Amino acid sequence: MTVRPIIALDAMGGDGGPAITIAAAEIAHKRYPKLSFRFYGREDAIRAELARAPRVAKNAVIVHSDEEVLGTDKPSQVLRRARRSSMGMAVEAVKAGEAHAAVSAGNTGALMAIAKLGLRTMEGIDRPALAALLPTLRSESVMLDLGANTECDEKNLVQFAVMGAAFARTVLGLKKPKVALLNIGEEDLKGTHELKAAAAMLRGADLPMEFVGFTEGDKISKGDIDVIVTDGFSGNIALKTAEGTAKLVVTLLANAFRSSALTKLGYIMSRPALRALRGHLDPNNHNGAVFLGLNGIVVKSHGSATARGVANAIGVAHDLVTADITRRIASDLANFDAHRAPAAAE
Repeated sequence: MTVRPIIALDAMGGDGGPAITIAAAEIAHKRYPKLSFRFYGREDAIRAELARAPRVAKNAVIVHSDEEVLGTDKPSQVLRRARRSSMGMAVEAVKAGEAHAAVSAGNTGALMAIAKLGLRTMEGIDRPALAALLPTLRSESVMLDLGANTECDEKNLVQFAVMGAAFARTVLGLKKPKVALLNIGEEDLKGTHELKAAAAMLRGADLPMEFVGFTEGDKISKGDIDVIVTDGFSGNIALKTAEGTAKLVVTLLANAFRSSALTKLGYIMSRPALRALRGHLDPNNHNGAVFLGLNGIVVKSHGSATARGVANAIGVAHDLVTADITRRIASDLANFDAHRAPAAAE
């Protein structure tokens, strides 16, 4: 898909507001010179930051909004003023065709509610899913759902698998990603009815993926599986546990190296390796969760992300736009349904 991507940015989202958002746009524009932006938020604050980023300013449109979504806002409250908020206007730009994708570091629940209401789910998808990249021993893996749907049936899980595989092919550059369902064991007899039914539907599916069955939580970090599929309840717990474990490891190492003069010397000698470890575990390097299954692309950045982290989220949006992810998902679903129909009839 040859396109000059236009990214709608909620400039008021996240902890850093316009300063981080526009610094991120500057980084992203250096990586992808064909990008242009639409910034939504307080015009005076946005213009002040753009004055320090002339290259971005030449490729930017500012749309003023007095309303911003706070981290404490409930989705029901946000929906009543969605069209006036910077977050809601960014998503509306995608719906109206003024932008190819929207990026926000704001309230996750509010963004999900606004995106679902504004863009609706694409044909063939019952529920959208939140997908993100997780660091592993090998590189990165895709995991979904991470909190959008606390309860899922087998059909939802199959759709998540299809969408996750399309996402992995786009962002990770994999031709045939390995896909597995998260379970309490790898044996076929273990797990809920929904997991067993989803596995049966995915085995032998004519899709650009390799379904490898079930995987357990302790296998996620190994990186042997490219796409881990689960419901939003389990996925969110697994994500938060992984993030907490990463912080634990970094903190324990830091404390250990400060414990004596000898360990301080060891720290100096180990600094390059520790820097690489910290970089691999840094959430900014894996930033950019995506609401898959909508009629439009919406990317969620960490609220505390640095400019580099938000730039990575913009990069994810760029990749999904240029790869035409929505068309890919629709095509994969159509192929899956076409080949499954004769088998179901037998």
